[in-house]
Amino acid sequence: MDLEFRASDPFVGPTDLLALPLYSDSEDLRGPLQELDARLEGALDRARRAGDLRGREEEASLFYLPGDDGPSRVVVLGCGSASDADGETFRKLGGRAVRQAEKLFLTEVAVCVPGLAASSSGGEEGRREVSPEEQAVHRVGPDRVVQAVAEGLALAAWDFRELFTEGADQTDDERPPLVTRGRIHAASATDEPGGPDGAGPAAPQGLEEAIRVGEALAAGQNLARNLQARPGNVATPTHLADVALELAEEHGFGSRILGPGEMEEENMGALLSVARGSDQEPRLIVLEHRGGDEDAPPVALVGKGLTFDSGGISLKPAKGMESMKYDMSGGAAVLGAMKAIGLLGLPMNVVGVVPSSENLINGSATKPGDVIRTREGKTVEIINTDAEGRLILADALSYTRDRYDPSAMVDCATLTGACVVALGHHAAALLGNDDELQDEVREAGDLAGERCWPLPLWKPYRKQLKSEVADLKNVGGRPAGSITAGWFLSEFVGGTPWAHLDIAGTAYGDTELPYRRNGAFGFPTRLLVEWVRGRVA
Repeated sequence: MDLEFRASDPFVGPTDLLALPLYSDSEDLRGPLQELDARLEGALDRARRAGDLRGREEEASLFYLPGDDGPSRVVVLGCGSASDADGETFRKLGGRAVRQAEKLFLTEVAVCVPGLAASSSGGEEGRREVSPEEQAVHRVGPDRVVQAVAEGLALAAWDFRELFTEGADQTDDERPPLVTRGRIHAASATDEPGGPDGAGPAAPQGLEEAIRVGEALAAGQNLARNLQARPGNVATPTHLADVALELAEEHGFGSRILGPGEMEEENMGALLSVARGSDQEPRLIVLEHRGGDEDAPPVALVGKGLTFDSGGISLKPAKGMESMKYDMSGGAAVLGAMKAIGLLGLPMNVVGVVPSSENLINGSATKPGDVIRTREGKTVEIINTDAEGRLILADALSYTRDRYDPSAMVDCATLTGACVVALGHHAAALLGNDDELQDEVREAGDLAGERCWPLPLWKPYRKQLKSEVADLKNVGGRPAGSITAGWFLSEFVGGTPWAHLDIAGTAYGDTELPYRRNGAFGFPTRLLVEWVRGRVA
């Protein structure tokens, strides 16, 4: 999506659809809403007084305006209480604007944010009453508001259509065109709209940059969603490696792709044991963004890239197995995060690592009861071949630690169903060996609207991984399954500050958010980027 910022009167110039937010605790119509009411000869105010337009969350009212010198349609979107508004409020606003455009088969939409210009100018609050709209923008921060709206617009406009054959689908005419253009207007909640030239208030400082940040984060997340949505016969380990090499060329990343031979040299027995049941060769994908000082240690992002998971000999049920193409969601998020980091040119050294394989069944597949040796040198008794993600991550974490000596590592993986039982579909599980790092990751998740919540890594849980024939087992039983999986991974990070995100309940599914679609979510791409941004000195 092409995004643009304007500090101008949204009612000047033709627009197919203009979206305006309305808060439930706004007593008076101000700014753009006041202008709309005037053009509707008081109809908006009458609807408010009748109780038909209250600003309740998810409320939407569409109005058609006469003439061709301004927007032909205006949709008023209820956003709930301004006193409760946060970044997610504005992200949803952008997403809902796109959904309204899709309903009308439009390809562009504009969103006006009342209070943005006034809150950005500073110094006004002490001389007059501050409106609820301005309070909401001021609390979240003008740049964060614009970034969130931009993210909502660009994320909502994504739709996976690359495998449709034009004309083959009977419902082609029912599928709306993609929304390809979005515009964000800054408008004061108290000032009159701009003059005849549409100049309006001066452009708030830094908000054009906020558009660029939001656009980059959404571009990274949309890449992750594309990779997730591609079926297992397309998004193979080799395909992920090819995409990584394209990113390297596009953004000037260093790159290294390890195949089976290089993995043998690295003694990656855990990763190779998972791949042994498939005809598809595994890959260990490495991208290096060198944006910081040459001798500064990088931060590392590691993502599970299991491109299809049958469960191996511990076979999964047939029902729903097609969704196991999403088992590479962590790896997709890392590649998406690297794209966003490259677009932003962050002044930081970042390495992205994706261990990738399939988990299938043939005569060479690993069996329950087998003992394999990891790159770390530790032996693992395989109790369940469906607990394969921690195996490929074990070798990847060990490799990343030894080769790059990162200042911190964050990994993400669709690792355990136990995580879904514990936290549902609203938050990822967060585990790690460094409290300060976990706080950073959780704060990044709050900023991105991709929440995570900590679980303990207490020593008694380690006993569940004790094996009679090897250094540890790959599963610790049903109790605390997410925690014992985290304990397993902790065995391979050494003293490096490390955090693990179990995204089994948040990476894909049925959406409840207007800027998502059912299927691939791209979680936690934006969280990872926000964490890296937060570490930039």
